[in-house]
Amino acid sequence: MKKSLTIRRPDDWHLHLRDGDMLKAVAPHSAEFGRAIIMPNLVPPVVTGEQAGAYRDRIMQALPEGAALRPLMTLYLTEATDPNDVVAAHADGLIAAVKLYPAGATTNSSSGVTDFDKVRPVLEAMADADVPLCVHGEVTDPEVDIFDREAVFIERVLDPVRRATPGLRVVMEHITTEDGVAYVRDNAAGQAMGGTITTHHLVINRNAILAGGIRPHYYCLPVAKREKHRLALRQAAMSGQGPFFLGTDSAPHTDSAKLQPCGCAGCFTAPNTMAILAQIFDDEDRLDRLEAFTSLNGPEFYRMAPNDATVVMRRHDAPISFPDRITVGDETVTVFDPGFDLFWQMEPA
Repeated sequence: MKKSLTIRRPDDWHLHLRDGDMLKAVAPHSAEFGRAIIMPNLVPPVVTGEQAGAYRDRIMQALPEGAALRPLMTLYLTEATDPNDVVAAHADGLIAAVKLYPAGATTNSSSGVTDFDKVRPVLEAMADADVPLCVHGEVTDPEVDIFDREAVFIERVLDPVRRATPGLRVVMEHITTEDGVAYVRDNAAGQAMGGTITTHHLVINRNAILAGGIRPHYYCLPVAKREKHRLALRQAAMSGQGPFFLGTDSAPHTDSAKLQPCGCAGCFTAPNTMAILAQIFDDEDRLDRLEAFTSLNGPEFYRMAPNDATVVMRRHDAPISFPDRITVGDETVTVFDPGFDLFWQMEPA
């Protein structure tokens, strides 16, 4: 049995850090990652290069001294986004990508896109300047079943947008279906497509949310799907193939906001993500593929070098423990519970 594994320092290619007191509370839990793509869906959203720079400064102030994390900022795409501002912010190193939320798709997405023709000049400018587009891949049509919204998004939105904008490189974030896996894999040539996979979607299917009682802390968007889809995600993550890489979508909400008649969507996985991933890769005898998923495939897509530093994943003889919740002011945020013992822990090399 393998007891330790040295890998390049991992990156998180989809992370929510929020703002204010929540930012100060959750940022330290991602401090040991090398880089992270930071989601811009604050209230109000981050829509200009200037705002991205100011948000990056607040994140750096919230990180503990000596933190490894370097935030990679994104802009929230709206129908009023200025193409010139996007290109200039990318050229100046202020942003690494632009995020597309279909209006109403998830938390704080009301400013997202409804008419895709209105953002076509921005998308064309991004293609010319090689600025990746990160997409929340769900339609918001209320007539479409929530478990089908990713597959319908590919057909109605993603594929037409890509065909209309040659050269635009796209990351389909937090894919949750075998349809998403197949679309990313089949369109990945030339790094035209990448796909991030979350930790929690590798662990739970929809039964975890609904069977035997409602479990709000497993509710996220896109919602977890059938078991066959979870298995497709595991196969993709453990394939070692280039287009698939880690994006935790760690999304903290206070427990009071989760435990409502209409509670918030999101799982807070930052504190134990690497322990969970090492455990499930070990259980599938695929530890040799962990580094590709967490540390190599992402930077290759974003045309960056892997982190120089390494970390050690160490297996303990007894289960390790994590706090089941953290404190944010007078509130608490529940940490994702994978439902099985964890024996692996990330340590500095």
